[in-house]
Amino acid sequence: MDTRASLSILLLLFGVSQASPLTRFEGVFVSEPEPLDITTRILESNNGSSEVLIEGDLVFPKTRNALNCFNNNCFWKKNSNNIVEIPYIVSGEFSYNNKLVITNAMSTFHSKTCIRFVARSTQSDYISIENKDGCYSSLGRTGGKQVVSLNRQGCVYHGIVQHELNHALGFYHEQTRSDRDEYVKINWENMSPDMAYNFQKQNTNNQNTPYDYGSIMHYGRTAFSIQPGLETITPIPDEMVEIGQRQGMSNTDILRINKLYGC
Repeated sequence: MDTRASLSILLLLFGVSQASPLTRFEGVFVSEPEPLDITTRILESNNGSSEVLIEGDLVFPKTRNALNCFNNNCFWKKNSNNIVEIPYIVSGEFSYNNKLVITNAMSTFHSKTCIRFVARSTQSDYISIENKDGCYSSLGRTGGKQVVSLNRQGCVYHGIVQHELNHALGFYHEQTRSDRDEYVKINWENMSPDMAYNFQKQNTNNQNTPYDYGSIMHYGRTAFSIQPGLETITPIPDEMVEIGQRQGMSNTDILRINKLYGC
């Protein structure tokens, strides 16, 4: 092969790598999408979903918040070894690489908290991870089969999997916590009035943890905006603070899980 042909091939390969970045998950490289914030990715995937969703990806009805669940009915239970085992199954519709992304996302819970996602055998309460019409979950432990939807076309990414699993553990979005008005400004004029319910504050017990702009549970600046580019959420007092990241759980996300579940 002559030098010009070799150079052409190298340039072609470089171009492909730049157009479709690859992320490594346990020895397997998986193509990542363009770097959209987590809100945009989730809301695009949920557009037209048959489910009735609140805050974009919480299955209605939203009846409780695990942070105020004093009777423990919506917590997953600890075993005698102080481990919280959450049985789960994964639909056969997911590819091998899809399943690697899901298990890799779960591994952070396993290494940083007392949460363990374990293969279901006969347990009556369990999570069923399915390829449905969007990215969404119920809030906390609901009893029986509990669907976490991760559509193959837009949801099977590390940060989104962790986001939905956190909902299943009992966590709302960060921007709806009780003291959010001290940290973000909600620009009501930039959203349709019938979307305002998605920004309703919750009566949360914040576990003496700081507001976390970097939480995997924080939506991005343009969530539910009436047009592209208009901000519905603006950090204060520093408007330049990043929100809506989708890389993975923050240290504060991990701290809250450990506090809530007494790890």
